[in-house]
Amino acid sequence: MQRRRRGKRNGYRKFTLIRLMKKLIITCFLLAILPHLLFAQHSDETARIKQLRSYEDSLTSLGKKMVNDDEELNRKNANYLFIKTLVSALKIHNSFVYPFDSVKSVLITNSPDNRFRIISWPVVNQDGSYRFYGTIQMNTGADLKMFPLDDYTPLIKTPEDTITDNRKWLGAEYYKIIPVYTPQLYYVLLGWKGNNVKTTKKVIEVLSFKNGSPVLGMPVFAGNGKTRDRVVFEYARQVSLLLKYIPEQNLIVFDHISPPDPKLKNHYEAYGPDMSYDGYRLKNGKWTYVENLDMRNVPNGHDDELVDPKKQAAIDKAAAKSTKQN
Repeated sequence: MQRRRRGKRNGYRKFTLIRLMKKLIITCFLLAILPHLLFAQHSDETARIKQLRSYEDSLTSLGKKMVNDDEELNRKNANYLFIKTLVSALKIHNSFVYPFDSVKSVLITNSPDNRFRIISWPVVNQDGSYRFYGTIQMNTGADLKMFPLDDYTPLIKTPEDTITDNRKWLGAEYYKIIPVYTPQLYYVLLGWKGNNVKTTKKVIEVLSFKNGSPVLGMPVFAGNGKTRDRVVFEYARQVSLLLKYIPEQNLIVFDHISPPDPKLKNHYEAYGPDMSYDGYRLKNGKWTYVENLDMRNVPNGHDDELVDPKKQAAIDKAAAKSTKQN
């Protein structure tokens, strides 16, 4: 009996010892390969960043040509290569967090909830009008998911009364994204639209997602004569328009624009700010039109953030000339 008990004890001790040895071997193995795993991860991250920087350099160069070249065909060819290069860059793993800071020819605006970002930019046509390009890049944390934006402006006859999608986009360059948390989450986008040699436009757009796909426009702007799916402002090209969001007041504020003479009504090349301000205030998930706002303490934020191609071309040419002189 005692021998059997001793045998059991010895067997248990041997079994325990073998388990401890296995654990020790596994621990030693993991400690041995851990530096190699960390080095491999670091090497992969270094290679990823290096590749993105290379694409960023190419995009910066193409962007300057897209903006500065005097020939329309050259600008469009540069834009075509820019789009191909941008798509290749965005396909790199976790590209969403890469800022592309040196690419000044586009605006990259992230949603405050970090769900997506919009990359948008204009290209000037020979007649002084604009065509816009862009994409909505979703934050997947892994593989690329994006929705290209196709400028459909000439075929949208009533933009304030039309709901579209990313393939029928009222092109604009967006500088502000405002999430609106209602049962159906949506985002208000503030954008610069340009227009032609006589007038400029700005737009208050609405972006939502239905079954994972983008929808543009929503009847959430009430007042000032009707309910709108989006709001479009048109005014003289040589003036600036304030269009700004004030989060503390849940308010989108803008210059009231009018012609200097009532006879010039609907001649938008004569429209400009008249030193008064109107806005849309958020209430119960919708935006209500309000007039004659007191905006004496609101900073002037007209077009400082925007990339007007003609202004940017002048800046780039001045910088190039200065570099040559030095």
